[in-house]
Amino acid sequence: MSFRLHLRVALLALLCVGLAGCHHHAKYASNQAPDRPDWSSGYPPKHRKPAPSSGDRASATPRPTAPRPSAPAPDTSNLTLTGKPIMTETGMASWYGPSFHNRKAADGSTYDQNGLTAAHRTLPLGSLARVTNLATNESVIVRITDRGPFVRGRLMDLSEGAAKRIDLYRMGVAKVKVEAYSPSSATVEKPGLWAVQAGAFSTQRDANDLRDALAKRYATARIQEFQGPTGYWVRIDPPGRVKEQAQAIREWIGKPDDQADAFLVRLD
Repeated sequence: MSFRLHLRVALLALLCVGLAGCHHHAKYASNQAPDRPDWSSGYPPKHRKPAPSSGDRASATPRPTAPRPSAPAPDTSNLTLTGKPIMTETGMASWYGPSFHNRKAADGSTYDQNGLTAAHRTLPLGSLARVTNLATNESVIVRITDRGPFVRGRLMDLSEGAAKRIDLYRMGVAKVKVEAYSPSSATVEKPGLWAVQAGAFSTQRDANDLRDALAKRYATARIQEFQGPTGYWVRIDPPGRVKEQAQAIREWIGKPDDQADAFLVRLD
């Protein structure tokens, strides 16, 4: 074999090695919906990275999972509420279930879609509430274990089990009367810890604009932008998390755009 032929063979081998070294692994996108904000720690969680597709599972790093709470919320099916409620309000309610079953609720308990619990933005966690479907006049007693709903015109989200008790499950949304009670008649109502949550913005840029404006006006407050199930949100905790300060911030924010609202949220 001639020297020139040897040289051609060597160059061809080097070219093949170089092409193999330039190979890139394909990136996979996840179709999984965003997690529901976890208020049990006081701040929304960091979002997890997209899960790898089935074609890349062999080399994938196991996805981290948060430790589950030790127990579900206490049962309220045998409770009887007496005396005067600490608050009464009327509004629209809906329910939530399978997507959040066995996840951590805002009070740290495990959400059981078949239990008798509810999400409310401002009632103290652990409060009890008699919820009456005004269309059927059926009532159920629930424990407030979660925060929400963050939907315009919505007062409360019931667990699936509670919604079925008052025939709200099939209706989806219904007008209800909520009568709230302290967990114990001897419980002294605390001032509470308060924040403001604004959104949902359709783009992260809009959420960042509000975050920057709030940072300039409320330099001592803690402000955070995060993505939730319905879009991008901004959370602001005033110093001391005082209700009056949170209310003033909510009024200043007003209505950022047609698709976004600012909600007063109780953290405890």
